[in-house]
This record gives sequence, C-alpha cells and structure tokens, in this order.
Amino acid sequence: MNATDPWLAWAVELQALAQAGLHYGKDRFDLERYERIREIAAELVARQGDIPLEKAKDLFCCETGYQTPKLDTRAAVFRGEEILLVREQDGRWSLPGGWVEVDLSVKESAIKEVKEEAGLDVTADLVIAVQDREKHNQPPYAWRVCKIFLLCTCLGGSFAENSETTESRYFPLDALPPLAEEKNTPEQVALCFEAYHAENWVTRFD
Repeated sequence: MNATDPWLAWAVELQALAQAGLHYGKDRFDLERYERIREIAAELVARQGDIPLEKAKDLFCCETGYQTPKLDTRAAVFRGEEILLVREQDGRWSLPGGWVEVDLSVKESAIKEVKEEAGLDVTADLVIAVQDREKHNQPPYAWRVCKIFLLCTCLGGSFAENSETTESRYFPLDALPPLAEEKNTPEQVALCFEAYHAENWVTRFD
C-alpha cells in the first residue's frame, strides 16, 4: 500500500464518515450500520496493508467523536552547529518527540518527550513548522497526522536509560545518521537548522 493507492483513501474516508455517524447518530439501526462501515474500513486496511485485522481495528476503530488528525511533536534542540537526535530501538535516529498527550498541551508534550527520550530539561520557545505528515513523510498512515516542530533550548540534564531510545547524540547537518523517516526526514531536520539560524523566523505551515 502506498501514498497513491486509492484503497487507502477510500478506507480513510469510510472510517471518518462512520465515526462521524457514530458520534452524531441517534437511531440504533443507523448506529449498527455505521459500526459495520467502520469495520469494513478496517478490513480494507488489513487486506491491502497485509496486517492482522485486530491490529487494523486497534489503530483505526478505537476513537470517538468527530474525526480529526492526531498531533505529533518533534523538538529541535541545538548545541552550537549540531542538533540533538535520539536513537530508536531499531537503530535509526529521530528528533525527540511523539504523540501529544490528551492531558497536555503541545508545548508541555514536547518538553515531556525530550525529558523521557533524551534526559534533558528544555524550554519550548518557537513553533518552527506545522506540517501535514502525508505531504512530507513515508509510508502513508491510515490516519492523518499533524506534525509540529518546536525550537527548544536545553537547560541541563543527561541521557538516561529508557524504554524508547538507546542513545542521544548531537549531529551536524552534513553528517546525519540514518533517520527514521516516517518520523522526520533530512529535509525536516534541515528546516529546523534554518529556523535556528533565522533572526525572525516565520512559522511554516501546510
């Protein structure tokens, strides 16, 4: 399944329509129909993506309310001309970050993720970019993601062993390690450097 696969677009649209129907619908027979439509959407994703049906349902059919994109934060922390990256369990590297917690703001979530993944205390000072993940990262997901890149300042701390990352290190732009490009691409990291060097940065957004 790829970004141009119509099956993915159809499944995403069916899921969004079904979820809206489940949220706003009142008639119990209509609710049963909307639930079945959502199951069909999950079955499409499972079949075309070659993943277990239960996993597709977990990823695709567990939310309530009107369908909106998920929020993902990525923190850009600099030391001189180098940017902080953390090493994932699979050996690839990424900017510290993750899903915005339901009880935290974007800023609070970014600060929390840096602490958990890199052991550093930071302030989040500037929004570098707000991006539609579908326009920048591969592979495509069966749900939309809004990625928020934040320029942060390190206050102190050091890497601590944790369940998500195995190492943290600073890298120059011309010597980046293999990146987890579903999370951040070289172009996105370069954008963070551009914001870091700018005197009056204007937030980029899709």
